[in-house]
Amino acid sequence: MSIAELKPGAYRQELHRGVGTFASFAAGFSFVSILTTVDQFFFIGFGFGGAAFFWTWPVVFLGQLLVAYNFATLAARFPISGAIYQWSSRLAGPTFGWFTGWLMIIAQVLTTAAAAIALQAILPAIWTGFQLVGGSGADSTPTSPTGAANAVLLGILLLAVTTAVNALSVRLMSLLNTIGVVLELIGVAVVLVMLFTHTQRGFGAVLHSTGSTADPSSSYAFAWAASALMAAYVMVGFDSAGELSEETHAPRATTPRTIVRALTTSGVLGMLLLLGGILAAPSLTDGTLSSIGLPAVIDAVFGPVAGRIVLADVAVAVFVCTLAIQTAGSRMVFSMARERALPFSGALSKVSTKNGTPIVATLVVGVGAALVLLVNIEQSAVFTALASLCIGMLYLAYLGVTVPLLIERIRHRRDGVVLGGVDEHGKPLFGLGRWGILLNALAVAFQVVMVVNLLWPRAAVYDLTGGTWWLQWSAPIFVGLSLVVGFAVHQRNERREGAKQAMPFFPQTEAV
Repeated sequence: MSIAELKPGAYRQELHRGVGTFASFAAGFSFVSILTTVDQFFFIGFGFGGAAFFWTWPVVFLGQLLVAYNFATLAARFPISGAIYQWSSRLAGPTFGWFTGWLMIIAQVLTTAAAAIALQAILPAIWTGFQLVGGSGADSTPTSPTGAANAVLLGILLLAVTTAVNALSVRLMSLLNTIGVVLELIGVAVVLVMLFTHTQRGFGAVLHSTGSTADPSSSYAFAWAASALMAAYVMVGFDSAGELSEETHAPRATTPRTIVRALTTSGVLGMLLLLGGILAAPSLTDGTLSSIGLPAVIDAVFGPVAGRIVLADVAVAVFVCTLAIQTAGSRMVFSMARERALPFSGALSKVSTKNGTPIVATLVVGVGAALVLLVNIEQSAVFTALASLCIGMLYLAYLGVTVPLLIERIRHRRDGVVLGGVDEHGKPLFGLGRWGILLNALAVAFQVVMVVNLLWPRAAVYDLTGGTWWLQWSAPIFVGLSLVVGFAVHQRNERREGAKQAMPFFPQTEAV
């Protein structure tokens, strides 16, 4: 399939093109949602690495930027919903692409649940009346029995709202996402001003491991590597603009740049949030930053009233983050179902003629995330493990694109085939030029290291009970089971639909 065949008409246009340039950027930015995720995961990074964990952020940012550049190159040439699945299928064949898409769907469902459950750390802190389980006097800590159950309830209510919005209208989803991102950007700006005008120490603080709770008898390098999980948790999802390509105006021109901008904006602002939080914290050694994290610093700097206003803005960020992740997941399900690559493809690929939305696919992602939340009722440690490994699965799915892309670049390095072409405005498509192989190889190397780091069976990450072996090893177990179940689903689907033909990435008749 050549690029010419991927112009409007290669797939019958069913999704409505209601996404503009800023809304495309907002899709990626709200998935990352630094105001949500930095607040949510700061304590993990600081707990492992102390103040020096700050330096893991630029390392992960630069690595993910390499990935984003390669994704942007593909987004310009294959502006299709279900981007990760579509790109992988064209690069490595339909079977490899199917498993990449399968892992991506599971990861997106888990990530949707992880985003929704973040409300528990915010709403009861704004008003105790949001602690619906056990009453306003009950323990609202997410790891307590009442807090864990309430987190499920709040998360399911949020998922009901985001599912309704996603099912009703692309324009409504895009509008709410855009408003939410604007409010988040304003909130980040206000927080940064307050943090950097209330500093308690100098920049030299981030050169030391002060505050780390890691075992001092072990190598700090391992603790620092574990602290990188925080940055890895945050900087994913920038590819969401690619998921909305078929709903974006001038996607070949818009999507590649919004993918890079979403990550760059998130990376720079997130780094400033980390630095500001460390410099403005009342103490680095009293255990507050390793147990509560950035919200404690915001509360100390803003005070109780203004702090609640900031938390309200964070709650908005949680809403648009959950909305964006569910949107991306539903488009992945829709894209695979449209090619009859999933069971019940007819229903999953159906698009409302009125709203232009894949309603059944949206419901599947929403219900799936709600079911994942239910494990948090009796054992919050299980959900913590799932929330951790979902990011590892996202990185695995990303590798399902960057590895075959590197292989194709190397195979065709002497063919004179270039990633050329023009966008809707007649300008050259986004590309990496002569640096493509090097930047692609560096992206793959970074991703392999991060997958190992993310899925490594650390008890401090995966087993909060302190003695449950299957929790500690839950990441490789879950990934293995996902692949086994995927194999069964794929085999059943091939028997029903037949094997699909590979679509070459480098056509013989046209340079792409």
